Amino acid sequence: MEKLFQLQMEEIKEADILIGIPSYNNVRTIGHVVRAAIAGLAKYFPGARSVLVNSDGGSTDGTQEEVQRIQIEDFKTILTSHPVHPVHKIITPYHGIPGKGSAFRTIFEAAAKLKAKACAVVDSDLRSITPGWMELLLRPIYEEGFEYVAPLYARHKFDGTITNSIVYPLTRALYGKRVRQPIGGDFGFSGKLAEHYLTQKVWETDVARFGIDIWMTTLAIAEGYRVCQAYLGAKIHDAKDPGSDLGPMFTQVVSSVYSLMENYQPLWKEVKESQPVSTFGFHYEVGLEPVPVNLGRMIANFRLGVRDLMEIWRKALLPETVLWLESIGRLSDEAFSFPQDLWVRLIYDFALAYQTGPVHREHLLKSMIPLYLGRVASFVKENQDSSANEVEQKIESLCKSFEEMKPYLIERWGEVLRR
Repeated sequence: MEKLFQLQMEEIKEADILIGIPSYNNVRTIGHVVRAAIAGLAKYFPGARSVLVNSDGGSTDGTQEEVQRIQIEDFKTILTSHPVHPVHKIITPYHGIPGKGSAFRTIFEAAAKLKAKACAVVDSDLRSITPGWMELLLRPIYEEGFEYVAPLYARHKFDGTITNSIVYPLTRALYGKRVRQPIGGDFGFSGKLAEHYLTQKVWETDVARFGIDIWMTTLAIAEGYRVCQAYLGAKIHDAKDPGSDLGPMFTQVVSSVYSLMENYQPLWKEVKESQPVSTFGFHYEVGLEPVPVNLGRMIANFRLGVRDLMEIWRKALLPETVLWLESIGRLSDEAFSFPQDLWVRLIYDFALAYQTGPVHREHLLKSMIPLYLGRVASFVKENQDSSANEVEQKIESLCKSFEEMKPYLIERWGEVLRR
């Protein structure tokens, strides 16, 4: 298959636009994604030479065959004129360690080989993708001179709690750009940036398994590429109670963010405040599926942490912080509250502990989960009757706390690393 991939690339020679779709056993949804991508390219970029690359992880359910089968027979339904060039399709297995990052690497290699000007990657299980996503992810790069487009989705007020409580406020405070959804999953990027990604020594590391989204966003911001975001409406996926089914996702995401902090510490120490980034797309209200929340279970998990994890927390946190957590653990469900400033301090203190190693990193990150659940439970309690806009204002307040308390991080970082 590797040889066939190279032959297809040589036959196509060059492309203006490349769409990448990583997949693994997505036969149920990938047909819709491919159809939307082809329709979007035909409608918004009819004169461009376009290639669609399906980078597959060894699907056994007919995913690759479904991609090959999909065609749009009647372009009259979406176009006033027929596209100038057909969309070439390349279906290839990816190589390297299993994971989304290895799939992306194959897509970056295709973009570099074909000298693509603008590229986009979209998830293969999307139910809400429309042809318009192609314009929103590609046009800022193809015509406006941007080099990275992050997605901006409408989400239920209790969806995306890892992004809302950790990833967005922390990356914003560190690197100074207000990219609202830095781990969204669907991105646009320039061919030049794809080539730069390929030069990085991450492809045999955990980034290639699970940290690719935040790595792409952070590198683009930290290394000075022109970054913007595009409003895509709703991203329909299976919404989950933020207190259940965390699995390894929490530790994987936080580990990636903390590792990047180590790489870019000379840069983020100099960033004093955050700035908005350009946003493309028309904002509109969408109906969102409610997210079920089991408050009692989250608070109970927090109390279990207070009972069982104090030995780890005492190694990572200041004594007064530990006392604060113990006092919260004694609150009733009705009185339960986890203050915002305490949460910011914890995220910064655990970042330090991650670098200095008083606790094994995996144990350290797992010990954060009950704290995260406590903070989310408190946030949900405070915002049961709040509108989506009011919740967004609360998240903005949290981001400001991260920025205002950043001198605490810098001071402690210097103290700890001087020891």
